[in-house]
Amino acid sequence: MEAAGGRPALRLLCPKRSLLSPPSPSPLRWLVGAPRVLPPFTVAAALRPLHGDRADPDLPREADEIGALLPRGFDIVGALLVGGEGSGADATRALELARALRERLFGERAGHGMIGGCMDSATGEIRFVASENGGSEAVEGAEVLWEDEPGRLLWEKGCILRCELPLKLPLYFPTDEMSGIEERFSSLIESTAAKLRDPHVCFLVEGPTASPNESRRSIILHCDDLSSVSHLHHNASTNECSANIVSCSELFSAKRYNLSLTRENADAIQITVLTNQSVSRSKAGTTPVVEYFPAPALASLRVINLKLDILCYSSKDFPLAAAVSELVIPGLAHQMSLVKKVIASEITQQPQLCPYHFIPPGLLIPVTALYDTRYGEIEEKQSELRRDLHIRLGLPLDRPLLRISNALTFGGSGKKEKSASRNGPSLLRDVHRELSSSGVSGGTMSLIDGSYEYYHYLHDGIDDNGWGCAYRSLQTIVSWYRLQQYSSIDVPSHREIQQILVDIGDKDPSFIGSREWIGAIELSFVLDKLLGASCKIINVRSGDELPEKCRELAMHFETQGTPVMIGGGVLAYTLLGVDYNEASGDCAFLILDPHYTGADDLKKIVNGGWCGWKKSVDSKGRSFFLKDKFYNLLLPQRPNMV
Repeated sequence: MEAAGGRPALRLLCPKRSLLSPPSPSPLRWLVGAPRVLPPFTVAAALRPLHGDRADPDLPREADEIGALLPRGFDIVGALLVGGEGSGADATRALELARALRERLFGERAGHGMIGGCMDSATGEIRFVASENGGSEAVEGAEVLWEDEPGRLLWEKGCILRCELPLKLPLYFPTDEMSGIEERFSSLIESTAAKLRDPHVCFLVEGPTASPNESRRSIILHCDDLSSVSHLHHNASTNECSANIVSCSELFSAKRYNLSLTRENADAIQITVLTNQSVSRSKAGTTPVVEYFPAPALASLRVINLKLDILCYSSKDFPLAAAVSELVIPGLAHQMSLVKKVIASEITQQPQLCPYHFIPPGLLIPVTALYDTRYGEIEEKQSELRRDLHIRLGLPLDRPLLRISNALTFGGSGKKEKSASRNGPSLLRDVHRELSSSGVSGGTMSLIDGSYEYYHYLHDGIDDNGWGCAYRSLQTIVSWYRLQQYSSIDVPSHREIQQILVDIGDKDPSFIGSREWIGAIELSFVLDKLLGASCKIINVRSGDELPEKCRELAMHFETQGTPVMIGGGVLAYTLLGVDYNEASGDCAFLILDPHYTGADDLKKIVNGGWCGWKKSVDSKGRSFFLKDKFYNLLLPQRPNMV
């Protein structure tokens, strides 16, 4: 896009903080856009280099990994140097690096505009140069625009196409000659990729649905259909070239036109690869011929199972046939090439590569990761791969945002307010989101970071009224670890909690099946045994002293973000946050009360104060926390893992 005076303007959809933090060993940021869909010089995401030194990135390795990460349709549109002198030479150097990386990725110079820039890390000010349509001349940019609603621009103009292709490839090789198996496998992959444009191949293209009862809009494209629209570029004349060309937008119902792209419910045009082996190129009536070529020596067969799964990003106005020809087929071929590189070197060990798609917090575009699922997610190499991806995407290194359970789910029914309990009715989730203000004037709210399930008395068919409040608080805490993907274990029942305490020697066997209370110390033992989670415990001599701990609690929610258990006397609560005015000392506690015995009616729970802001002493002089009771606060720590 251009600013006044004809000089180019840079539009950034990614937030400024994604360019600056967390700190990175390299000052360089690769800028990602979608030139086919978005206006020129629009940046949708920024990636960090992983290979090479600060001034000289290892472009071949960078190209290999970024090519695997980005869906087709997204492209390198520039580079940015953060810090440094901020000179025109820095911006020009960034532009040269971006051009070189883009050429490595696609084997040709970019045909779209490219950006090179430098950013002052103190002020966030960006200075940049731009070249039009892949040209060699660069002009200084005019202004930088930060988009207020970046997701709106991405998904109003564009859409996602997804193609899954499971393959079983027969690999024949001489029994007594294993040395050439890698070359044979590479040749098999290359021939399979070439067959994607075979006349026998066709593509079933289906649009997303708004509900299970809605029928899909669909179309079948044959390879002959693709050649007639190949190399059509998206411009104003695209829709005029043929009235019969079907665009991507025609597969979306009117009420589904604005895409949903969340982890629980991602909309995509689904593409299925089919082969029509009954089609014959010969004249009608010709008898099929089978040719037999005997093997010159004893041969062995190994069946290679591949699971391809790609995403592509296209303009909604782009013809479907062109999208399949120019995005989907090259995307499948590229993923085959990536898989070939990994499997060829370990073909005797049969790697189980599986692609997964993610949109982690702070990122607007989907990314794809290839995981080897042979040894599970805790295997060291998989942990190292996830850590590298976190660094490249600028994600925190203490949160498992790219685990398989975080992958996008396509065609689901969307995120639900309730989730199923294993033994009883469904559970409410994140009930505090419906609350009004805390009543603290000029305070700063520090809240739980992430989702949890509300466990309270009488859930799961267990009558624990009067003794099970700490058990319920523990279940809510464990649900937080589950929903943040730190663990996949089931939330433990009362009996399972008791069994753990007996197993570690904290309780006698008679404790199992009893109605004895537990407190913060026991909860810390269970969390350590179940999850390996460490806990910090704060002791106060009286409920009157709890407001003095607000600053420390606020720091916990800002840095750890886990639910806190408060135990005093015979009562236990779950703390979800604090609102604290440091100047006046006024504070309020966001309490989730496990003593509730009613049905899971969100309105009833909120209106009844079972989840709400509580002051140590309310406006009528009543104390929420007991003055004559000793209190323990259990602060579970966030695991340092990805």
